[in-house]
Amino acid sequence: MWRVLYTTLLYAALPFVLARLWWRGRREPGYRAGLAERFGASELEPKPKLLWLHAVSVGEARACAPLVRALQREHPDHDLLLTCLTAAGRETIKQVYGESVLSSWLPYDFPWSAQRFLEHFRPRLGVLVETEIWPNLVRACALNGVPLLLANARMSRKSVRGYQRCKPLARPAFESLSAACAQGAADARRLRHLGAANVTVTGNLKFDIEPDPAKAEEGRVFRAALRQRKVLLLASTREGEEEMLLQRLGAQDDGMLIVLVPRHPQRFDAVAALAQRMGFTLARRSLNDAPHQGCRLYIGDTMGEMAFYYALADVAVIGGSFAPLGGQNLIEGCAAGIPVVTGPHMYNFADVTRLAVAAEAAIQAPDAASALREARALLEDPGRCARMGIAGTRLCGQHRGAAQRHLAVCRGLLRAPAPG
Repeated sequence: MWRVLYTTLLYAALPFVLARLWWRGRREPGYRAGLAERFGASELEPKPKLLWLHAVSVGEARACAPLVRALQREHPDHDLLLTCLTAAGRETIKQVYGESVLSSWLPYDFPWSAQRFLEHFRPRLGVLVETEIWPNLVRACALNGVPLLLANARMSRKSVRGYQRCKPLARPAFESLSAACAQGAADARRLRHLGAANVTVTGNLKFDIEPDPAKAEEGRVFRAALRQRKVLLLASTREGEEEMLLQRLGAQDDGMLIVLVPRHPQRFDAVAALAQRMGFTLARRSLNDAPHQGCRLYIGDTMGEMAFYYALADVAVIGGSFAPLGGQNLIEGCAAGIPVVTGPHMYNFADVTRLAVAAEAAIQAPDAASALREARALLEDPGRCARMGIAGTRLCGQHRGAAQRHLAVCRGLLRAPAPG
């Protein structure tokens, strides 16, 4: 009954969803491409052996890279299909994986579109990255004999409350999963509470991500050209945070270079315009500008270059954490060997934040003003910066191995015969 009501509401919302898709396509043309894929139709040729992973957007597409590489090494005779829901996610798949994987939109969660998608691709295994639960898709996988793994799963208390509100719809979906790989013990407990069985604590795949060595080296060369300037990175900032942080830092040149990397590419121009209105002298990465002496702000308005930005920074402040947005990934900063400062709202990365703070690789501040004070203090203390950087790289080394633990679960699921 609940699933019927859910599907009815999807049909009712479809005109508005399509209108919004077209509207977003004004700034991101990728949203207007491949519309048939949104309904389960694909021009890609079916493959005899195929593994499918769904990564909703940029973060998930990057997070699953260690698992994708591990599956490719273990199953060289299989094609890998990566699906996503956002234009930025699809662009990230192209940047990270090139021609080594197939890519497509995930179809909207109608029973018939999910069935059409599965009949076309006939995957031997489906992997949903980080708690992407779609009731009709999950049910279609069960009906078609496609084992479905929830990978790198995190489950906050807030998310549990949301799923509990629609328990008659959510619980059958969690119960239909073939297996789940939880980032931590708390995530595993909450997944079991929601109905998931065969839950394994595997750790966080993001600890297994290796920074792009070419981009990291480019960042170090760029950093050397800045000579003695101190560099503060504002990483993966969200709407409203740029103004909040830049106001507190001020536009007056004090010798420090601020590197600002907004989370979403569709906001790059708006953020640059905002900074100019605030009086900042700026340069932009996309224009190959060089931040000359006197240039206060360097806008990181490119995709797939976080290894570059972390390599040129002395301290990183993590965006998405100064409003109740859940935070962004701080592991990249730790892996790059630089101190990390976050705001109070890191609930999407709660376990990682706790580990990094306990290891003295990161500082969690109660607000933006406190975070920037901590960051400035670190910039003036090279010895402490070095100690925190070493602690961060040590932390990442201690927690690697999630990809291999995921791969072991995949092996068990793949022992079942292919569907059909």
